[in-house]
Amino acid sequence: MPDRATRLNISATLASVGVAATLVALKLWALAETEALSVAVALADSALDLMMSLGGLAAVIYAARPPDEDHAFGHSSAEDLAALGQSAFILVSTAAIAVAAVLRLASLEIAPLAAQGRGIAVLTLSILLTLALLAWQRHVALRTGSRVVKADSLHYLGDLVPNLGGIASLWASAAFGLERLDSVVALGAAAFLAVGAIRIGAGAWDALMDRRADPEVVSGVKALTRDFPGVQGFHDLKTRTAGSRIFVNLHIELEGGQTLDEAHAIGAALKRKIIEAYPNADVIIHKDPV
Repeated sequence: MPDRATRLNISATLASVGVAATLVALKLWALAETEALSVAVALADSALDLMMSLGGLAAVIYAARPPDEDHAFGHSSAEDLAALGQSAFILVSTAAIAVAAVLRLASLEIAPLAAQGRGIAVLTLSILLTLALLAWQRHVALRTGSRVVKADSLHYLGDLVPNLGGIASLWASAAFGLERLDSVVALGAAAFLAVGAIRIGAGAWDALMDRRADPEVVSGVKALTRDFPGVQGFHDLKTRTAGSRIFVNLHIELEGGQTLDEAHAIGAALKRKIIEAYPNADVIIHKDPV
């Protein structure tokens, strides 16, 4: 049976999936009613949210499973494959929206917007649901330390920008007849999403190519090892990431005259110390005589 931390993490990711699915349905309806490109950007963003939330839910469930015979290091690389697919999806979506926005701006005819009030109501509801989800995710992250939940929370925090932009463009259209502002807002929001998608895709690519962990993590592991009692030196520190996991491989140098039990106790204690500092770390320590 999953422990309390796993249950909390699953509850947070399930809430994320539920909110994202609700917002996709609402924004599809709002797009059909308003024909506003700024709403289309908000819809694309919510669709990305839904895929990322589903990936996060799968990651949390997989994280609770031990490695098996075919996957000795676990299944966390599936997160990176999913992230690459998500990045490609959002880049294609934002490119299509940007092209449509440019064509509208270049056209002599102004594309009229409709039902702006309904669109504003949907986007306002989207903001309220997002804020409620962020509150629950923060509550869970503080108690479990889940990096998946933290990352999902940061992503939803960024989602407030397209929704606010959509509200601004719809209001300007209804109040002042500034329909072209919708295309300008859509271009800005699409660029904002594209930058985020490229960042996510680059991180996933680096992980799949076994790039080393964040330099701060590497420095932290070195500091913990250098100052650890009984460790007289270390070498061959290698790190890589896969999904939310960090893999650490390290050789420590110990006094050769001590017993195997003593050497093992030092290595095991150091491993616990590293995992305490980096809960998602998978640590392998080799013990060498000085």
